[in-house]
Amino acid sequence: METPNKLNIGHGSKSKKQPYKKPQAVKELEAMADLDNQQRHPNTPPKYLAKCKYHDEMANGLTKCIIDFVRFNGGQAERINTMGIPRDKRQTVTDVLGRSQVIGSIEWRTSETTKGSADISATIRGRSVKIEVKIGRDRQSDAQRKYQASVEQAGGLYYIARNFTDFVLWYQRTFGKGGAR
Repeated sequence: METPNKLNIGHGSKSKKQPYKKPQAVKELEAMADLDNQQRHPNTPPKYLAKCKYHDEMANGLTKCIIDFVRFNGGQAERINTMGIPRDKRQTVTDVLGRSQVIGSIEWRTSETTKGSADISATIRGRSVKIEVKIGRDRQSDAQRKYQASVEQAGGLYYIARNFTDFVLWYQRTFGKGGAR
């Protein structure tokens, strides 16, 4: 009879997730942010300024990387909130025995933004640029594909960002190495 390998029991077919290794493009963004911080606070010695930290492995981090990169290169960029607004319909009531209980729920009011809007809206060298952030297996919805078509038909640029390194390469090919400055 064969003895099972104890190291493989319970692990199934899932592989371990590799630890995050910061790409060179993100390190360069951190250097840009530190320089910007020094320029905005010229009377503070650099050793007293907090070092800027970025990461691009999650959607929020990648979105922040892209927005700050565009701004550091003289463009304008902002995050577009398409989630909607929560409406709290909960109440705290007290029964005849003096016990408090929360009843009701939180409902979401739909967003007023255009269905399928990109995560980031930017203006770079006078061009309208919409950037959709997709991490891992995340894919565009039908509404997002229609939105992309309308942006491109109107002469705007649309880019799907999956990581910061590829975004920087696209940016440099599209706007030049020097960016917008």
